[in-house]
Amino acid sequence: MKKILIAGVVFIVIVAVIIFLTLSNLGPIVKKTVNTVGPNITKTDVNVSDVSVSLFSGEAKVKDFFLGNPKGFKSSQAMRVASVYVDIDEGSITKNPIIINKIEILAPEITYEKIKGSDNFQALLTNIKSSAATEKKAQSKAESKEDEAKTIVINSVIVKDGKVNLTMAALGGKEITAPLPDIHLKDIGKEGKGVTPAEAFEKIFASLYGSISTDSVTTVLNDGLKQMGALKDLDTEGLKTGGEAAQKILESSSKDIKSVTEGLKGLFKKE
Repeated sequence: MKKILIAGVVFIVIVAVIIFLTLSNLGPIVKKTVNTVGPNITKTDVNVSDVSVSLFSGEAKVKDFFLGNPKGFKSSQAMRVASVYVDIDEGSITKNPIIINKIEILAPEITYEKIKGSDNFQALLTNIKSSAATEKKAQSKAESKEDEAKTIVINSVIVKDGKVNLTMAALGGKEITAPLPDIHLKDIGKEGKGVTPAEAFEKIFASLYGSISTDSVTTVLNDGLKQMGALKDLDTEGLKTGGEAAQKILESSSKDIKSVTEGLKGLFKKE
């Protein structure tokens, strides 16, 4: 009887150690996943420096999120975020879809680079949209329920205290900065069976792109361009094309996004 008791205690200790090791390594596992999956979605560099996860509370904190630029753009980054907080419904982790209560993106620093006929966010949005379509196609071909890709529902996405740095050749290496309007999106993927990570990122990124195009941002950037004598060098048609690309994504996502920043009326129009 004593031997059985001892064996039982040893088994419990082993299980406890395994659980502890799993939980202690969950952050690095998530970090590795983000750094691997992210580039597949954006076709650019994506990495985070650290991820801390509490499985019991369903909370995660991502530090130093970095999004690189597509080929053809000179600036070192498209976006950097110091901290991203994620609150997951822990009861849904083993289910499909996974419910994310809230994602809070704090103080994103955006580098908006304009080149003739395009901009870095338009190029990124094109890449992300292509990846989302590929994921959706793979999901529809799943042969069984076990083969189905994990989907997510995001109840709330908050982006706040951000800023936009405009860079272009006419500025000679200088930047013009404007505050980014706060964004609050709701119910992404709530209708249906959720959305894939790429589809969720597409909707969030499209809204971010749209926010860059609002009057409050473009007015500040236009004023800066006038002061530097660079407004005449701006390719208006290229910016209009980029704005229309974001607008189409926003319109196609209207069922999932209940609150989207308005103002895609024409970007950097000459006065």
